[in-house]
Amino acid sequence: MPIDVNTLIAHDMSDDCPSCRAMEFVELALLPAASAWEMRNELPRFSMAMHGAAGLLGAMMEEGVARGDIESALSNLLDDIEQQISEDDIMGGPPQGTA
Repeated sequence: MPIDVNTLIAHDMSDDCPSCRAMEFVELALLPAASAWEMRNELPRFSMAMHGAAGLLGAMMEEGVARGDIESALSNLLDDIEQQISEDDIMGGPPQGTA
């Protein structure tokens, strides 16, 4: 079955949105774990993010996803992230939990 990267990044803004659930898992679990691993093993900051992301994207290429499709989807995701960062800056930073 072919992998459609646009489906992987599409948001429907529902509680069942796979993209939103994946982003939440990455933010709440994977990023803190990678940061802790880097600190514990004296690795450069964000080395896990860079090499981990490349490794995961490489796995997609091994499954037959074209590099151009991955690059296009990644570009869209990075655009969304930049927009969110800008919006967070305007509102005083990212959410800090409940008040």
